[in-house]
Amino acid sequence: MKVLSVCSEMFPLIKTGGLADMTGALPGALAGQGVDMRVLLPAYRGVALSLESCTELAALDLPLGRAGLRHCRMQGIDIFLLDAPALYDRPGGPYLDAAGQEHPDNWKRFALLAQAAAAIACGALPGWVPDVVHAHDWQAGLCAACLRAQDSETPVIQTIHNVAFAGRFPAAIFPELGLPEGFFGIDGVEFYGDVSFLKAGLAFSDLVTTVSPTYAEELTRPAMGGGFDGLLRARGADLVGILNGLDSGEWNPESDPLIIRQYTASRLGQRQVNRNSLYTAFALEDGRPLVAMVSRLTDQKGVDLVFDAAGDIIGRGFNLIILGAGDEAHETRALAVGSAHPGRAGVHVGYVVAVAHRIHAGTVGLLVPSRLEPCGLTQMCALRYGALPIVAPTGGLVDSVIDASPVALAQNVATGLHLREVSAAGILFALDRLTAILANPPCHQQMIRNAMKTDVSLDRTAAEYAALYSRFHQSEPRVRALA
Repeated sequence: MKVLSVCSEMFPLIKTGGLADMTGALPGALAGQGVDMRVLLPAYRGVALSLESCTELAALDLPLGRAGLRHCRMQGIDIFLLDAPALYDRPGGPYLDAAGQEHPDNWKRFALLAQAAAAIACGALPGWVPDVVHAHDWQAGLCAACLRAQDSETPVIQTIHNVAFAGRFPAAIFPELGLPEGFFGIDGVEFYGDVSFLKAGLAFSDLVTTVSPTYAEELTRPAMGGGFDGLLRARGADLVGILNGLDSGEWNPESDPLIIRQYTASRLGQRQVNRNSLYTAFALEDGRPLVAMVSRLTDQKGVDLVFDAAGDIIGRGFNLIILGAGDEAHETRALAVGSAHPGRAGVHVGYVVAVAHRIHAGTVGLLVPSRLEPCGLTQMCALRYGALPIVAPTGGLVDSVIDASPVALAQNVATGLHLREVSAAGILFALDRLTAILANPPCHQQMIRNAMKTDVSLDRTAAEYAALYSRFHQSEPRVRALA
């Protein structure tokens, strides 16, 4: 079964968030499910240098212009690089320039990506024609529309990683997209008078998936659906939530080379060595339990709530570690917390992979007070390493963490704590509950073991996607007509 994954970022080549983690790890996980997934990715500056055996495949004549296609390999994964130097070979990131501003031609850069995907699905590479196209987020949102414009019956699955990013552009770009005039309308790509690439994916794809079951339900609510809730309610039978997972090879405390001392659920005493290393690394006073936040520093992640509560967290007897980067104002506040509480709060602005691994391996709890979290991976890392996640009751946080309610504790299944409310007071109440758990070592040890045994692997995710692909592979292809 052949699947073309179309995406704008892919770990470890280029990453701004969790999208890259999924698109980078899913092809390898699917290989064990009998799926040949190949990835279509823009040839950003320097990306080809990290890949193996790149060869020229084809020159594509697309509605937006001519582009080259190269075939490369990375750790056994086949990658098609879309080569259009005027659009992709430039400084900055995939969406922002070197000054942090959006590339003004982002619409063209990612419309071309979708047009290339459609060309591949329509046979531009005769030796490899996909059975299914899997489009990720707004950047690949035009894939289904481009295919339907060519009367192609290739099934398209559109995945929403975060509905807050709609790929919205002025209506004036529509004539340049090469789509039929009738596609600009309420049942097509039109979104409040503009063009939305994500809307195109939701309207024309055969199936819509998102990154957790709870987030799929949240997307159908007006307050959470980003303006697409009505469309998603109408497509309810075609909306599926599949919880993301971790690369269990990278995140494995038994073999992790980045932590100070490896350990298992049956050798939890070794976690103490990792905890002690954090006291030293962050110049913290010994003997106080450690809680941490490893996060992008943005409003969505609720990091301001941790800053608001920092003094009271420390006053309750905890040491606090903060690791992350993001909005300048939040970075400034994070550093201020460290300055205000020397020996009790350690702060590192920036994301260092090795430090993140060591924090998960040595803290008793990980704070994830997100106002919105489609899936989240940091709480899964915490589970894997036995740092009890303290999470907001939203999206994938609910789906991956079992709250330490009286019933869950009695049944020995709890793996973390849910906030009663997403606020500074909610964080403090959860930490009071954590203090009670720490005062009962057998209960705490059981929760750690439960957390570490939770299946958060991408293998589970891959099996669910393979089942979806098979649904189309085994049935007659169909065309979703424009209403």
